[in-house]
This record gives sequence, C-alpha cells and structure tokens, in this order.
Amino acid sequence: MRCPFCGHLEDKVVDSRESREGDSIRRRRECLSCARRFTSYERVEEVPLVILKKDGRREPFDRQKLMKGLMLACQKRPVSLARIEEMVGDIQSRLMERPDREIRSRELGELIMDELKGLDQVAYVRFASVYRDFKDLPDFVKALEGLMHKEASAGSDPLSRIQPSAPVPGPIKPVAQALFPSEAEAPVLRTRKK
Repeated sequence: MRCPFCGHLEDKVVDSRESREGDSIRRRRECLSCARRFTSYERVEEVPLVILKKDGRREPFDRQKLMKGLMLACQKRPVSLARIEEMVGDIQSRLMERPDREIRSRELGELIMDELKGLDQVAYVRFASVYRDFKDLPDFVKALEGLMHKEASAGSDPLSRIQPSAPVPGPIKPVAQALFPSEAEAPVLRTRKK
C-alpha cells in the first residue's frame, strides 16, 4: 500500500483488528521508508441491492428506511425493538441470498407483510394499509377478512377458545367502537359561523 506521507510502496502491518460492526478490518501500518504510521481499512466488496419502484425509479436498499417503516407499523404494539431488528436482519439476508441485485418493491413489500403477519396482525394491517394504499374502509375490511379467513382455516378460530363448561352469556349486542382508538379520545372541534 502506498504511504500517504512519502509515497513509498512497502510497509509492514503493526496492528490489525476487526471493527465494532464486524464489517471491516482496521490495520495500522508503518512505512518502511519514512517510518510513519497510517491506518487502512479492509472491507468485503458488496454489490448493492437496488429496489425497483412502481414508477420505474431505482433506489438503493436502505436498511434504516425498512427499520423506520416497521417501527411505525409496530408502534404501541407488544413487539420489542430487538424483534424488529431481528426481522430487518432476516429480510436483508434473504434479499442478499438472491442471485439478482434488483428487487421489485412489490416483492419486498410482500416479504415484509409475510413476516409481519406472523408477528403481529395489527402491525400487518397498518403496514398493508400504507403499502397497498388503502383508499377507504372497504379496503381495510377486505384485508381483515382475508386475515380472519386464513386464521380460521388454520384452526385458530377465536370461538374455539371458549371452554364448553363456561356459562354462555345471553345474546351478544354489538358495541359501537371507534375504528381507531385515537378517534374516541380526540376532542371534537367546532367552528363558529361568521
């Protein structure tokens, strides 16, 4: 390696250690001509992942963007940050295993939703609502029906959890609830007519 001080091409490695992230090796070198020391880093050359967007644009895969999206979907849900980081790592490693370096955003979104569906169903619906660009309530209902249908066919019917020995209450009356909890808590703002 060329010495940054005198330009000499021969040196010796004095110290070598792995970086904290484990993605590079830091080497302290000493020039054999001027005896000054300098640092070099050795990294594995990676071909970056590229996400092909719906509109044809290409943008590099951003782990932080994925992490942010999952954190928003799992906000106020019983999902730990460690579990989200683990999921991001799993998704990224699955993408890295692919032979092609260009991934369609649709494939990435489906992969994320498959992971979320097994982790937390509310987070899944939140992510799906943004990813699939739900326009109105029927879109939400359709997604929920699909989720409930899969759960029922898997044998985890919520009604099957009721023990037969438990007394069955009278007819169940529907209770009006806000679709989003924040709607019930939000104050109603009225404007005055001028």
